[in-house]
Amino acid sequence: MACRFTIPPSHPRYRSLLIRERLVEAFEEGIVVPQGLIAHGRGECFDYLLGERTTNAALKAIEAAAAALLLAKHPVISVNGNTAALVGDKIVELAKEVNARIEVNLFYRSLEREMKIAKLLRDYGAEEVLGVGQDASAVIPELQSERRRVSPRGILIADVVLVPLEDGDRTEALRKMGKTVIAIDLNPLSRTARTANITIVDNVVRAIPKLIEKARILKKEPRSKLEEILQNYNNEEVLRESLMEIWRNLERHFREGLTIEFPK
Repeated sequence: MACRFTIPPSHPRYRSLLIRERLVEAFEEGIVVPQGLIAHGRGECFDYLLGERTTNAALKAIEAAAAALLLAKHPVISVNGNTAALVGDKIVELAKEVNARIEVNLFYRSLEREMKIAKLLRDYGAEEVLGVGQDASAVIPELQSERRRVSPRGILIADVVLVPLEDGDRTEALRKMGKTVIAIDLNPLSRTARTANITIVDNVVRAIPKLIEKARILKKEPRSKLEEILQNYNNEEVLRESLMEIWRNLERHFREGLTIEFPK
C-alpha cells in the first residue's frame, strides 16, 4: 500500500508513521476494523518499551518457530486484518517457504471483510486462502467468538498454527486441541503470549521477515537439528528474558535521564 501523505524519512517516527498510515488505509478499504487500530496502538506502546528492535529472546523464539513450521505435517498461518495489511506479502512468502496453508480468521467477522482480505493475499501471490465464507464450516470446541469458525482443510487439522496478533481465548482453545501454537505478540504478559508454545515478542513487521530468513537457513539442516532446536527451546525463559529487556530499558532511562537537552 502506498502512503497517501508525504512523510519525510528524516522524521524520528518515520517507520511508525508509515505503519499507522497503512493501517488507516486498510481500515478505509474494509480490511482492518476500528478495534484493530486500538490494538495496534497498545502493541506500539510495548514496542517502545522493548526499544523497537528484535531482541535476543525474540530471535530464539523465531528460530524455534521456523523449526516447528518446517517439521510440521500440516502447518497453517492464521491471518487477521492487521496482519494482512502490514505483512500480507511476507505472509504469502513465508507460507511458500515452509509449505503452509493460509487461513483467514477474524474476531469481527463478515463475509465482505473475509473476501477483501483473501483478495489482498491472492494479489500478493497466494494460490489458495482458506477460511472464507462456507469454507469456515468447522468449529473450535469451547470457543464462543466468531474465531471459533475454521476451515476443515486448515486450522481444524493443523498440527502447527502460526497466529500473529492473536487473542488469548483462541490460543488456549487451540492448545487444548493438541496443536502447537506460535504467537507473535509485543506484550509478554498477555494471555496469548503466556499460553502459546512459542512466543515471538516482537513487532510483526520485523518478526515475519526474520522468520522467513531463518526458515530458509534451517531448511538446509537435517531433521534431527530442527528437533534439537525445539527440544532445547523454553518459552518461559523467553518470556522472562523479554520482560527483563523491558526492565533494562526502563532502568537505563532512569539512569541516563528522561529529558532531552538542547545546546544553549
